[in-house]
Amino acid sequence: MNARLPDRLAVLTLLAAALAGTASGDPIRPDWNVREHLPLEKIIVQGHRGVGNLAEENTVEAFELAWKLGLYPESDLRITRDGVIVPFHDNNFARVVKGASPELKKKGVKDLTYAELSRLDVGAYKGEQFRGRRVVPMATIFELMRGRPERHLYMDIKSIEFPRLAAEVRKYGLEKQVVVASRKVAELREWKALVPESETLLWMHGNEAELRRDLAEHRATKYAGITQLQIHVYPKETKDTWAPPTDPSPADNPFRLRNAFLLEVGRELRAHGVIFQVFPYTDSPAVYAQLLDLGVMSFATDYPDITLRALRDYYARPGR
Repeated sequence: MNARLPDRLAVLTLLAAALAGTASGDPIRPDWNVREHLPLEKIIVQGHRGVGNLAEENTVEAFELAWKLGLYPESDLRITRDGVIVPFHDNNFARVVKGASPELKKKGVKDLTYAELSRLDVGAYKGEQFRGRRVVPMATIFELMRGRPERHLYMDIKSIEFPRLAAEVRKYGLEKQVVVASRKVAELREWKALVPESETLLWMHGNEAELRRDLAEHRATKYAGITQLQIHVYPKETKDTWAPPTDPSPADNPFRLRNAFLLEVGRELRAHGVIFQVFPYTDSPAVYAQLLDLGVMSFATDYPDITLRALRDYYARPGR
């Protein structure tokens, strides 16, 4: 799949057309899906921390595999003690540096120079076939994207200086190829002020009451600074302690969030020209068709092979 970022005007035009016949007073029902409004090659699939479970996270090799598959890899951004921006998720090295000393396990990217960080093996924890993978500067990733408009990248902000990041993005001419992601809308607006051409993604986590509270705040600003919005969606049987409790819902509702709520969110985001993305924490192929029927337009995933296959199957189905 060649997942290209849709041109903003084209997306808004498609969304406006999709709203025809779905006035706010209509009953909420599964009467919209992206298949009828965007071609398969325009669907954005985000590879979590690079390429999900197919490789170690936040490395050149993971990003290259994601691009080969047609994904938008996600990178998690931090800055070293000597000011080098790098892709790395965790606060410390305990999880992804196999055999790290007790002292090193307590340290993080901010505590090391880039030279020190570059000596750490960040692939072996995933398996022997990944041994020897290293952290590289974001400048290296950006160079691999320069002049390749089909290559896009989500940048999830962990700890970074926006002016410095914006300068690097502009240096490589990637303003329209990057999507800055954060849970903090203030960060997205700060980024938009520096690089208005860039896309942004706000990711949200919680139960329906918490999500409604946050959505109301964004609605009041007409989703200022937000061009994509991601909601974490968990199947009811998920045992992940990070998952919010199940909201009261019909027995045939497979998700911890109600189907009607997801339909409502999709309708509202389309009205504001915001791409509706979800992150389903499951490897069940059936979940994707259900979510697409509920108005979802894009996915983040730990299982990109399953997600891409499910999307192809969905688009190949006759009728709705």
